[in-house]
Amino acid sequence: MNNKFKILVVDDEEKIVEVVKAYLEKDGFEVITAMDGETALNLFSKETIHLIVLDLMLPKLSGEEVCHKIRATSSVPIIMLTAKADEDERIEGISIGADDYLTKPFSVRELVVRVRALLRRTYREITPMADILTFNNGDLEVDIKKMIVKKRGEAIGLTSNEFKVLTVFLANPSQVFSREQLVEKAFGIDYEGFDRTVDTYIKTIRQKIEDTPKEPKYIITIYGMGYKFIPSFIEVK
Repeated sequence: MNNKFKILVVDDEEKIVEVVKAYLEKDGFEVITAMDGETALNLFSKETIHLIVLDLMLPKLSGEEVCHKIRATSSVPIIMLTAKADEDERIEGISIGADDYLTKPFSVRELVVRVRALLRRTYREITPMADILTFNNGDLEVDIKKMIVKKRGEAIGLTSNEFKVLTVFLANPSQVFSREQLVEKAFGIDYEGFDRTVDTYIKTIRQKIEDTPKEPKYIITIYGMGYKFIPSFIEVK
């Protein structure tokens, strides 16, 4: 994979940081590191980061807090490292902004594979469409190239996976997609997700772009079939 990608590795265990950094650099990536949440946010504000490997248990600021702050403005992909392995905890990780997760102890080789796969999904060519789409007289604005979504002019932080799902809807307005179709179009057939993951993405996207998430006007549930996007008053810049 092209070594243009810069990865931020955040963990308070020095040995983990050293090993992960060595493996990623061997694979051709540029790697910078942090051992606490405050340093991670400071580096993120100064550097162009393409992916973050983020431990949950950090000094100064927790991984959850770091993730929330980054998600306020950025869709950069995040792989979360957690000691919690059950499905509800994984779903919670996705809900707060993670795109993927690994349970400690983990295989560093598997982490590298997941990094490569997430970068490939995130930065692959997006379905051609206008650079900027606006809906409902500017209520919602989506910058495709910069991966920025704004609600009434204010940037809202979608995860890279949430942005991929939203992009599928934008490229196919009014088309109904099943969960399986959304996964295949957004992430490819090799994506290792599960059914509830798609529902979680839809829920979090609605929380960010809808005025009333329980009464959505953009992403509508078609019971027994899936979801579709209603492009009301669409304008193209």
